[in-house]
Amino acid sequence: MKRLLFLVVLMTIFTVSAHAKNQTYGKGVHVTETTAVSAILDNPDSYIGKTVKIEGMIIEVCAKRGCWVYVAGDRQGEKIQVKVTDGEIVFPMSASGQIAAVEGIVEELKISREEMIKYLQHMAEEKGQPFDPATVKDERMIRIVGLGAEIEG
Repeated sequence: MKRLLFLVVLMTIFTVSAHAKNQTYGKGVHVTETTAVSAILDNPDSYIGKTVKIEGMIIEVCAKRGCWVYVAGDRQGEKIQVKVTDGEIVFPMSASGQIAAVEGIVEELKISREEMIKYLQHMAEEKGQPFDPATVKDERMIRIVGLGAEIEG
C-alpha cells in the first residue's frame, strides 16, 4: 500500500512539473505573428512605432530593477533590448536562459554620442566590466518598449 501511495505521489509530481505554465508579465502576449529580430534590425524604419511579437532566449536581465532584458536574435551574436516601465513589469534574474515571447512597440532612441557613452558606461558598471569610450560609435539604438511577455516556466 505504501509503495502504491508513493508511486501515485511521484507520478503527480512529474505530471505537475511537465505541465508547468508559462509565467505571464504585464499585459501578456496577444500578437499572433512572430517577427524576427533580424528583420527589425535590418529594416528598423519599417517597424518603428509598430507593435510586434518577438521570440527568443533571454540572455541578460537588468540586475538592479528587472526593468529590461536582452533577447537573443535569430542570427548569432544578435540581440535586442526590451525595456519596460520601471515597476510595471519586473523581470526576475531567473529569466536569464529562458525562452520568451515578448510583445511591444519598436522604438528608436535618438541618442548623441555622449549620451551613448554614458549609457554604455552605466551598463558596464552594472556588470562590473571595463568600458572604453573610444569603442562607442554614433549609431541608432533600436529597442522594444515591452508591453507584455510570456516566459517558459
